[in-house]
Amino acid sequence: MAMRILAKSKLLRPENINVIQKLKNLLIIDFEATCEKNFAISTPEIIEFPCVAVNTKNWQIDNVFHHYVKPQINPILSPFCTDLTGIMQETIDNEEHFPVVFEKFQNWLEINGYSNDDSNSSGFVTSGDWDLKVMLPYQCKLDDLIVPDNFKQWIDLKKIFFNANQYYPRSIKDMLRKLNLSHEGRLHSGLSDSMNMLKIIQTLVTNKPTIQFDITSHLCK
Repeated sequence: MAMRILAKSKLLRPENINVIQKLKNLLIIDFEATCEKNFAISTPEIIEFPCVAVNTKNWQIDNVFHHYVKPQINPILSPFCTDLTGIMQETIDNEEHFPVVFEKFQNWLEINGYSNDDSNSSGFVTSGDWDLKVMLPYQCKLDDLIVPDNFKQWIDLKKIFFNANQYYPRSIKDMLRKLNLSHEGRLHSGLSDSMNMLKIIQTLVTNKPTIQFDITSHLCK
């Protein structure tokens, strides 16, 4: 899957962009979680954990982490959740629970140099604040885990989009529409949404070469 995604990323390749970014890598994250139709469930759990690492020197994919997660409290997905995300019950039945996947992710960050002592090495990118302000802290609380410090700040792509275009978008799909880009893959697939966020980022730096991807949001203590 990684090789196919790497090939896709070359559809947009900003050239001759010399602005030096403070962050060496952007780590695009878009969680999917258990859900029900018409109401918010009391204990949502992460069921898809993607991360697309982007090198800010050439704006191409450096690496990809992608795991599905088996929920513990409500292990059976609702029909609405499957219809929305495309994640089938059999997809998650043999997967590991969140603590194991989260440990694998942190190891992946460490091995690839995304979580070293250099605070300017990398930064997480989300569409809105839900992923790292709401969902990750809640999931860590469910599993009696501490949210690591490097997950307590991130870049909200919507805010970067506003700075570049003076328009605050409602969603990933709205950003694509404003940039005249087509949506690829499945809507509400974490990996597809992450890849579409990459397309948005690549287009923003092409259209606005001086744009800086700085931290916009923090987890309140």
